[in-house]
Amino acid sequence: MAPMETNEFPNPNPMRLPPGFRFHPTDEELVVQYLKRKALSRPLPAAIIPEIELRRISPHKLLGGFTGEKYFFNLRETKGGNRKVGGFMVGTGRGYWKPMGTEKPVMSSRGDELVGTKQILVFCRALGSQTKWVMHELRLAKNELPYIASNNLVASGKEWVACRIFAKRRESMKRRRRSRRPLSSSESSSTSCITSLSDEECSIGEEVTS
Repeated sequence: MAPMETNEFPNPNPMRLPPGFRFHPTDEELVVQYLKRKALSRPLPAAIIPEIELRRISPHKLLGGFTGEKYFFNLRETKGGNRKVGGFMVGTGRGYWKPMGTEKPVMSSRGDELVGTKQILVFCRALGSQTKWVMHELRLAKNELPYIASNNLVASGKEWVACRIFAKRRESMKRRRRSRRPLSSSESSSTSCITSLSDEECSIGEEVTS
């Protein structure tokens, strides 16, 4: 009997939502309702986020022509117990994810509790040029680690992270290119950072370009 064939890459759409529904969690919901439950091996509210080894798959293969956001769980390594987010190569050196700026806190909706952190990364080609692909990598706050130590991931130098990956819109990238030219005094006084990205991406500045 011939062995069963397996796909090279996991199915990035493990569950289809009913028509009219869109999976669009806030950072807090993604950390508390999904990432924390995943780290504790507890049932998730919906089996909609697949496990992906991001070191093996380029964002182009993950999203293709999809223009929205997609979410994945990725098992990250923490070298020597250091949880600082670093970049990593993808595949056979065709590109890499580069951190942009510093980690941002993810607070509870009440605003009185740190539940996680968010790091923005941009996918770069092997020679260093940045692409349109952006990733938000969300991690549990350090104070949550003792609760998940029993699953041996922390002891083995690994932890689950939740990733939100999307492509910047074309008009957003054109706007950023235009913003590189010198502005007149009248232009500079009326120009604002309005793009398809969040305020945090805007704060990164002109680093996130294609």
